[in-house]
Amino acid sequence: MAFYNELVAATESERSDFLTIPALQQGAAGTISRGTYTAFLTEAYHHVKHTVPLLMACGSRLPAQMEWLREAMGEYIEEEMGHQEWILNDINACGADAEAVRNGTPLPATELMVAYAYDTIYRNNPAGFLGMVLVLEGTSVHMAIDAANAIQSTLELPNTAFSYLKSHGALDVSHMEFYESLVNRLDSEEDKKAVIHCARIFYKLYGDIFHSLPLDQ
Repeated sequence: MAFYNELVAATESERSDFLTIPALQQGAAGTISRGTYTAFLTEAYHHVKHTVPLLMACGSRLPAQMEWLREAMGEYIEEEMGHQEWILNDINACGADAEAVRNGTPLPATELMVAYAYDTIYRNNPAGFLGMVLVLEGTSVHMAIDAANAIQSTLELPNTAFSYLKSHGALDVSHMEFYESLVNRLDSEEDKKAVIHCARIFYKLYGDIFHSLPLDQ
């Protein structure tokens, strides 16, 4: 079995639990409030702004025999630069204060997820960071565009309030094809175990962010 398929199978339980989170289900149905959507964008800003630094850190920590993965991190960096600014633009389009978000602090759940990502790279195994990529980009592929359309229909917000979800969802389709080819090149059992372990943890940590979002009754 290709490792990508093994990875998906090994994390199916965590993914299934993740998809039952009320905020995610309500988002997919388009039944969340503007306040909840803005809260989601706020937390997205606070973790997406770390994407490029995390990719850089991961690339810098990889051993020489994984130069092919370091080069792939460089390709990801080019694709991901500036995405946090898309989110701030969306927040403005929702009528909220983007500069307050830029200068604010994340929820504890967001801070913990980001901290674990850095910890994985610097203390544990940098290849494990690919587990975070599976969770965040895989979720975007399956949910982002449909959720954006449903939320937009309900809240009657302009297209400019959904540049992150719609553009990111479309980008992540090609990213996941690239990702699958990358993880299938991993030949170390230690690296494979690290990716599976981190993906499981990130489903929990990313899920905790959605659990922390305010939901209107």
